[in-house]
Amino acid sequence: MDVVAEVVRSGLVESRHRGMAVRVDPDGQTVWSIGDPGTVVFPRSTNKPFQAAGLVREGLDLEPRLLALAAASHSAEPFHLEGVREILARGDLDESALQTPPSYPVDPHEHAAVLRAGEGRLPIRMDCSGKHAAMLLTCVQRGWSTHDYLDPDHPVQRAITATFTELVGPPDVVGVDGCGAPLLATSLERLARGVGRLMRAEPGSAERRVADAMVAHPEQVSGTRRPDLALARAVPGSLVKSGAESVVVAGLADGSALAVKIEDGGERPLFVVLHRALELAGVDADLLRERPVVLGGGRPVGEVRPVL
Repeated sequence: MDVVAEVVRSGLVESRHRGMAVRVDPDGQTVWSIGDPGTVVFPRSTNKPFQAAGLVREGLDLEPRLLALAAASHSAEPFHLEGVREILARGDLDESALQTPPSYPVDPHEHAAVLRAGEGRLPIRMDCSGKHAAMLLTCVQRGWSTHDYLDPDHPVQRAITATFTELVGPPDVVGVDGCGAPLLATSLERLARGVGRLMRAEPGSAERRVADAMVAHPEQVSGTRRPDLALARAVPGSLVKSGAESVVVAGLADGSALAVKIEDGGERPLFVVLHRALELAGVDADLLRERPVVLGGGRPVGEVRPVL
């Protein structure tokens, strides 16, 4: 993979990050790429829009606010947790049905609030609990079992895989995600094309409903303090979704899309590279020109900068 970002301290390049980036146009054709966009990766939570579309195709019917949460990696802010409970309640379920690993919130502010309250890890606080609640509700509505909903051969997972295969392509590898759900691998290029298909889908279709929900409610997709939200607000009409091990996708209102993967899995350069990729795509927003500051003695002495 190519160097895509540098950390500069006092004028010296202190660290380098390698990675890949790809942009596809509204017809799904690759416009440009950095590194080999055919490299197979685990998209991690950037697969959630496709998973949610698969659930909608099976009859999941949630208003946009909750549908965005079904495709979220949420921060476990109070409104996120209330939304997860609301989805579960529609299937006469409670938090005990969730098979997400007990977790602290991914947002450090919410994590600290949990510790101050003398509380600990809970399945609902795991950032994937919205997706799991939506899977469970779909199972209830279809009359499928709920105790084994994470089994790759369960009907709900087969439905998700079928939707993923149609929108992205057959998975190259089927692994296990951090939340325990099946994890479908694909190339970075096909991932970007799939996101573009969501943005270009027919109004009212399952995939377009998911895309529209995520665009309308980006605070549900991530949280109120996350770079995903800042970018979604800075670029109107965009769908922004990041995932673990430093991968991110962005779908634009014109139906084009971008995807970025940082090789070492570190999050520090992820949005720096995506912001630069959007600049190269002709997107104009003040946020895209900002660079994370490197501190020395509590004052700025450098920056994290893109190399593309």
